[in-house]
Amino acid sequence: MTDEEFKNEVKRIRPNLILTARRYFRDDGTAEDVVQDALLKLWSMTEKLKMPLEGLAVVVVKNLCISQWRTKKHTIGYEDAGEMSATEETSDNERTTHIIGIINQLPNQQQLILRLRHIDNMTSAEIATLMGTTDTAIRKQLSRARQAVRDKYQANKCKNDSPQND
Repeated sequence: MTDEEFKNEVKRIRPNLILTARRYFRDDGTAEDVVQDALLKLWSMTEKLKMPLEGLAVVVVKNLCISQWRTKKHTIGYEDAGEMSATEETSDNERTTHIIGIINQLPNQQQLILRLRHIDNMTSAEIATLMGTTDTAIRKQLSRARQAVRDKYQANKCKNDSPQND
């Protein structure tokens, strides 16, 4: 692919790539950054690329979004780690206590699977072996348990956030 072909193709597909990135990030700036990174990666492979470029570009954008989401979602900067105020710590403790209470209301098997996966850090294959079932069944039960916790937490949060009628 020539440089001119690449530039024309990018002009054509860029809006679609930005929409794809916005599905992962509600922030336009982050979506733009991810698309820019994807286009930079594709630019470095220009000699090997063939038309149409859109399918590959969408996959690259999705992978970068997932990678960036995981990095931002699950890490805390070293400089930010010690800056939690007492109210934030209390809020986190209350949230954790509330979530544990929700987990305790789940059926026993869902409680067990959640605890084995998230507290004991077992893989779904290890849990399946332990419980005598398939990996797929464990992943499905784990997904349902997480969804139940999420739904109950959101329902309680909405109930607490609604204005009180006095």
